[in-house]
Amino acid sequence: MYNIELIREDFPILSREVYGKPLVYLDNGATTQKPRCVVEAITNEYYSVNANVHRGVHFLSQQATELHEASRETVRRFINARSTNEIIFTRGTTESINLLASSFAESQMQAGDEVIVSTMEHHSDIVPWQLQAAKRGIVIKVIPMNDKGELLQDAYKQLFSEKTKLVCVMHVSNVLGTVNPVKEMIAEAHAHGVPVLVDGAQSVPHMKVDVQDLDADFFAFSGHKVYGPTGVGVLYGKEEWLDKLPPYQGGGEMIQSVSFEKTTFNELPFKFEAGTPDYIGTTALAKALDYVTAIGMDQIAAHEHELTQYAMQRLKQIEGMRIFGEAEHKSSVISFLVGNIHHLDMGTLLDRLGIAVRTGHHCAQPLMQRLGIEGTVRASFGLYNTKEEIDILAAGIERVSRMF
Repeated sequence: MYNIELIREDFPILSREVYGKPLVYLDNGATTQKPRCVVEAITNEYYSVNANVHRGVHFLSQQATELHEASRETVRRFINARSTNEIIFTRGTTESINLLASSFAESQMQAGDEVIVSTMEHHSDIVPWQLQAAKRGIVIKVIPMNDKGELLQDAYKQLFSEKTKLVCVMHVSNVLGTVNPVKEMIAEAHAHGVPVLVDGAQSVPHMKVDVQDLDADFFAFSGHKVYGPTGVGVLYGKEEWLDKLPPYQGGGEMIQSVSFEKTTFNELPFKFEAGTPDYIGTTALAKALDYVTAIGMDQIAAHEHELTQYAMQRLKQIEGMRIFGEAEHKSSVISFLVGNIHHLDMGTLLDRLGIAVRTGHHCAQPLMQRLGIEGTVRASFGLYNTKEEIDILAAGIERVSRMF
């Protein structure tokens, strides 16, 4: 049984009020709230185990190292990677993609080589490649989409050439909620001998992810979107690829030996983890992954699918409602506009009713240009949201609409 009342009790912030109204938190696409066990893990480690990892012979350092590396194993198991050597800890999806863009372009690309991205990509999967384009002269190709928010697969297949070196695509759109057919897209790329990076920031919190089943070459996600702490994330990479790529940053931990004449680099995954890692954050991330695993990713997915279907039905009843993103396979994100009401006005007034939504371009300005708009209001659901909260959202939208 999916016990929503017990789940909500694990998140103290959900019981607070905003402007005298009960908080209705519908901004999970930006960040999720944290269960008690995650916050307690942070507190407990700082109070009882805090010491720098990997470098100390004393008891606390050994214990902290064991926790940190146990967290790596938790992540490996959660996404079903083959080895912990394939799990690199980063500050989040953005750093994971920047790491790959820098290391991959430096070692695998030259002027004229191509990277394929999609129309719906987050800025963090566009700007790093533009930086490499300016630096190295690589070419960016874009997968178009239809009006429902689905990537055009026939057009995607036509983008490949002998100069294509990498495909980068998000698993789930942070604006449209579209669940892209990444397994099929990866197979197509591999048929051309091209590796694929999957941005999993919006998929890992909502569905079971198996990187071996997807056959993804690289996969990135953030801790804070899956009920973990901010400032920690993961880059998964197949070991044979990570062995080929040069380090992203230099410093302590990522070295084997250093002299003024020559430096040799550490083995995987430490080659990509320069400096002191966020070992407190990795422990808390592992606790968050254990938390959602205990509930069951399939159960979470089913609950959120029911919420999304209900919200789509409920919001479509509102006069003047325009919903962006009605793909056949859609995750728990709904972006909308109502009549001529500016998204910022709608979001600001909903906030006064205690309803937290996101407004703006959602770090996807090229997608907004494709849709012919400046921005949207976005409601995004998590494992603790309820149909009653969706009813409050709908009533709030109707109330704001009447004001205009």
